[in-house]
Amino acid sequence: MTAEVLVDGGFSWLPQVVIGGQEPRLVFLGGADALRDAREFSVPIRAAHLEVLRTDRGRHLLLLSALGPICDAAGIGGELDEAAASALLDPILLGSAEETDEFLRERAVGQQLLIAHGADLEALEQGHMVEAVQGATERPDWQRAQEVAAEQRRAERGVVLAPLDAAILRFTGQYVHGSTFPRRLPSAVDPELLPAVLGVIEAAERASAGLRIARDPRRGTYGADREDWRRMEDAIADALRAEYPELVDDAVRSVCFLLCSEASSRARKEPFDTESPNAHTGESPARPLVFTDDTSDTAEDEETWTPEAEESAANAFWGFVSRRIGSGNQGFVIEDEANGEALKFFFDADAAARVIPEGSGSGSGSGTEFRAEYALFEGLAHARELVRGFVADGSRGLDGLARWTADMDEFEAARKLRAAERRSSL
Repeated sequence: MTAEVLVDGGFSWLPQVVIGGQEPRLVFLGGADALRDAREFSVPIRAAHLEVLRTDRGRHLLLLSALGPICDAAGIGGELDEAAASALLDPILLGSAEETDEFLRERAVGQQLLIAHGADLEALEQGHMVEAVQGATERPDWQRAQEVAAEQRRAERGVVLAPLDAAILRFTGQYVHGSTFPRRLPSAVDPELLPAVLGVIEAAERASAGLRIARDPRRGTYGADREDWRRMEDAIADALRAEYPELVDDAVRSVCFLLCSEASSRARKEPFDTESPNAHTGESPARPLVFTDDTSDTAEDEETWTPEAEESAANAFWGFVSRRIGSGNQGFVIEDEANGEALKFFFDADAAARVIPEGSGSGSGSGTEFRAEYALFEGLAHARELVRGFVADGSRGLDGLARWTADMDEFEAARKLRAAERRSSL
């Protein structure tokens, strides 16, 4: 027999009552299958249940909110606990308000669904579930539910937002989720508060004027230099706390996140090293350079830069790094094959090595001997400086840019000392 819909919740995720055999059944969605689509379940109901489902939207929603945990318990392919689901029908649909409230207090109930449908927050908090959903709306407002959840999380941390704090979080799109990529959303702010919010943003922009966040190829094509990020973040936070001491930390962090993200986005349109000369200036080296990494074992894995290239050698190298770096791939080499020189980075150790041909001859012939010297570098800016030095004048261009040593014991002692200093600073 073709199923006849007796009660339609109006949306696919609200329960429906259908009859396709001898008895009506409540059909509802819940949980998720292996593809993360909602699963469909059903339980038999009586005529008394049907009448309430037709006339009382609030109890309809209360039932669905209580069915949610039972659906989740069924997993991606298990059977619904029909007895447990059926046991919800009489207490929720047919009990008095006091009986239903008492019944639901002892069970897990999906309050986010109720809040999205306009449940009264004060009544919910007091446990008056039936009263809370008396004015339930047909269409859900999930933004409301998300905002209430965010407010509850802040309350658990002891954070109380003043109107300006809340307006700043709304302006940056951070009111609900602090990790959401920030944007400027003036339309999300009460017009009366918008001038004050813009004043805070202008103060942050003044504090960060002249600061930039460079691209960090060690973190991939779109990576940002964490040191630059922290520098800008600290400058903005210090300025805002001095000028607006009443702002809570959540609001200050939100503004920092906005301006740092914008600076990082601007940097993605720039070269990796803005101080590196371009090929057309005539300042680039007049010899080819070869880039390799820890995984390179064939010529196809290498890249060769030539003086005719439009991109500078330094930027070409950093682009090579950004495309190939990974957790198991932290060693990268710039090699001048004609002169037998190379510069190798060990990014996971913030260390570098330069290879220098020994003797009066030059080149990389089979009779040439080589000397390796090691040094530590501090941060991305220092690494970029080493690359520019090698590109400009080979191993000689690295003189004075780091403390080079051929003594491995001396180098290892320096590395351990720096590691200890970093640990103590943390």
